[in-house]
Amino acid sequence: MSKLNLTEAYPEYYKAKSNPQLVELEPYQYITIQGNSEPNAPVFLAAIDDLYKLVYGIKFFHKNEGMDFVVPKMEAFWWVDGELPFEETPQEEWYWKIMFRMPDFVGEGEFKLVVDQLVKEGKLANDHQLEFESIHEGKSVQALHIGSYYDERGTLEKIFAFMKDNDLEMNGQHHEIYISDPRKTVEEKLKTILRYAVK
Repeated sequence: MSKLNLTEAYPEYYKAKSNPQLVELEPYQYITIQGNSEPNAPVFLAAIDDLYKLVYGIKFFHKNEGMDFVVPKMEAFWWVDGELPFEETPQEEWYWKIMFRMPDFVGEGEFKLVVDQLVKEGKLANDHQLEFESIHEGKSVQALHIGSYYDERGTLEKIFAFMKDNDLEMNGQHHEIYISDPRKTVEEKLKTILRYAVK
């Protein structure tokens, strides 16, 4: 039985160049969880743990139905309230939405079924914050960042300059797609797609 690998099947979504480029994205479906904390705070790590339980639950549900898939790359939206720029806002005031894109054959019905089973087994709390949602960023500017998550300024400056040169305005939140596994990759070689919806 072959596995669907979204990274290989949708290179326009999971590949970027070091120089900014304009892309057009369709609506896609995701499982998500949202919160407010600094990265690596207990609530943030617990949210990632809940997401992985769910994504593997959905994967094995569909594997039993003959439609297996490789667990996709983790992604996140990041944003802040207030007037300060993102990088100048204290990390404990950051908001995030962590998410995994789902194959087209995954629907809200399976999401609810697997969530209910995980709650019944005591692997998820009744008050979990997991959601199944469609997100449509549409026209977006993206670039590949290589290095630390905390040293994105150079890549972001290139993205913002590209927007200015092409008369584009930001129309969404800071979006990161984690191409590298930080548990297996040294910090200076981490690959992350940085993306902004624009108009």
